[in-house]
Amino acid sequence: MRVSKKCQYALRAVLELSLRDSGQPVKIHEIAGAQNIPPRFLELILNQLRHAGLVNSQRGKQGGYLLARPAEELTVGEVIEHIQGLISVTTENAKKPNSSESYFGDDAFKEFWQRVNNAVSEVCNNTTFAELVEREKAKRYRYVPNYAI
Repeated sequence: MRVSKKCQYALRAVLELSLRDSGQPVKIHEIAGAQNIPPRFLELILNQLRHAGLVNSQRGKQGGYLLARPAEELTVGEVIEHIQGLISVTTENAKKPNSSESYFGDDAFKEFWQRVNNAVSEVCNNTTFAELVEREKAKRYRYVPNYAI
C-alpha cells in the first residue's frame, strides 16, 4: 500500500489536532508549522476532512479547526479512506471480459492478497488517534536528556 503525501499530511494534521484537543480551534498556520505541511495544501486537506465529517471549522478571529469527534473515536483507517480511497496493498487484477486465461495459483493468490488487505485494514481501522498520541508522548518523555552535572 502506497500512502500518498496528501494522505500523510492529512494523518499528521489529524494527529496534531488530537494532540491539541483542548476544545479550542487550532489555526492552520499552527498545524502547518508543527507538522511541516505547506499551509495552502493543508487548507485543501482540512477542507476535504471537514466535508467528510472528520474535523470541524470555526470562522473568525478565534477560528480554526477542531476534531469532529473525540480522538478515541477517530481511526487512522477513516482518514486514509476519505483521502485516498479503500485501504488495499494490491490492485485487483481484473481479467479482460473476453479473456478465459487462467493460471495455476490465481485463486490461491487472490485469497492470499485478500487476507493481506484485510490485515492492513484491520490495523488501520483499529488504531485511534488517541492511541497514536499516547504512543508519541510515551516515547518523547521516556528519553528526556539529563544535562545535570
